Amino acid sequence: MRLAVPAIFAAKKGPLHWLIHLGGPSLILVGLIDNSPFPLPGSTDVVTIVLAAQRREPWIYYAIMATIGAILGGYITYNMARKTGKEAMEKRFPKSKVDKVYATFDKWGFAAVAIPALLPPPFPIVPMLLAAGALQYPKKKFLAALGVARGVRYIILAYLGAHYGHHVIRFFTRYYKPALIVLIVLAVIGGLFGLFIYLRRRKSGKPGSQKRSPRTAEVGRTA
Repeated sequence: MRLAVPAIFAAKKGPLHWLIHLGGPSLILVGLIDNSPFPLPGSTDVVTIVLAAQRREPWIYYAIMATIGAILGGYITYNMARKTGKEAMEKRFPKSKVDKVYATFDKWGFAAVAIPALLPPPFPIVPMLLAAGALQYPKKKFLAALGVARGVRYIILAYLGAHYGHHVIRFFTRYYKPALIVLIVLAVIGGLFGLFIYLRRRKSGKPGSQKRSPRTAEVGRTA
């Protein structure tokens, strides 16, 4: 039995209504965007749950389509960074964050791609996709890490959507405004926190803000 999607999720002329009408292939389109340098975090998750809740097709079908979209989108981003090198990272992110991403990737490799791909928002995946390409990480290992992690994630989400999705949709239908307010507040808090961290790191990275090492001080005295 198909579940009728409430108006807030499938309003006429709305983008989600169009995606739901398109069905499984829409997950490939959303996956391309969600894994691009300019993602819409959580968009693939939402569409997967809603489509699985409607039960037009077996839930595993939507999991597969979402995984394909994620792999295609991730590979395009990876390949772009592979061609441009580290410039793609350095233009998009502060140097302190770039150095941290490179250090994480050098240390963890396969897991540096798989873990962010498995975790839900707000854990970012794009920096690791770009880092994998910029550092010339092997293509087969990259696709394996991304495919396995995203596959597990969307299998779980599609299964939950097929069995419990109608409860989630009904909840948001009933408590739409309070839920929206909470999400906006959390987004604002997250943005302010991110800005605070960025400004703090930027301040600590300014010339003269770091203490001189004993060797540097000794050289200065003997000069």
